Amino acid sequence: MKLRALENPSAEELESIISEGLSSEAIITIFARCRVYYDGRAKSELGEGDRVILIKPDGSFLIHQRNKREPVNWQPPGSSVFFEREKLRLVSVRRKPRETLEVELLKVYLATYFQAEDSEELTLIGSEAEMRDYIFDHPEVIEEGFKPLFREKPIKHGIVDIFGRDRDGNIVILELKRRRADLHAVSQLKRYVEDMREEYENVRGILVAPSLTSGAKKLLEKEGLEFRKVKPPKGERKKGKQKTLDSF
Repeated sequence: MKLRALENPSAEELESIISEGLSSEAIITIFARCRVYYDGRAKSELGEGDRVILIKPDGSFLIHQRNKREPVNWQPPGSSVFFEREKLRLVSVRRKPRETLEVELLKVYLATYFQAEDSEELTLIGSEAEMRDYIFDHPEVIEEGFKPLFREKPIKHGIVDIFGRDRDGNIVILELKRRRADLHAVSQLKRYVEDMREEYENVRGILVAPSLTSGAKKLLEKEGLEFRKVKPPKGERKKGKQKTLDSF
């Protein structure tokens, strides 16, 4: 059965849904009133409330509240999931490091499993990786004489998107944003430039993006940093995984 759903299931019916879903490598979704307990690198408790519980075939275990994009509790791929019928409790265990997430089910409104067939990967167009490649192939979009030397160079407080030199031999740090750059992007660039000034005398910081917020423009000018307007290229499509919000 590709899809199965039960409204207000009994403990036995819920056990059946979970067992069938796990054995068939399906996506299991449970709408329930529950309490959540986490024990691992720290400890936490989440009081009674209505939530959505999502169990994926790779072991991912997610608990969502009614607001916000991110789950309030979660376990990563590779975790093991089992159901204790007598206690009406779902348990997810991660072995290394040892972490346990327990969900006490007070009321189950709906339980489903869905055998999803999906082998496709997300197609990225105009990613920051493509921007890096484009600048290495066309360094003149930054300025004449600019020479890019390294991609994603690790430094003291992060990773520089592009590390290079200008025609006068000054160090140039490029921070790339594929979308409109904001104050956070400027602060990030400032931190990288300050790190590099501990090693080099003359360091320039350039923020590269399609556009800037007004606040970002003012802060750039205040900090003596620069801006180059460059849009992500729309060339060949590259496949990969969608990054999290923190990646941009």
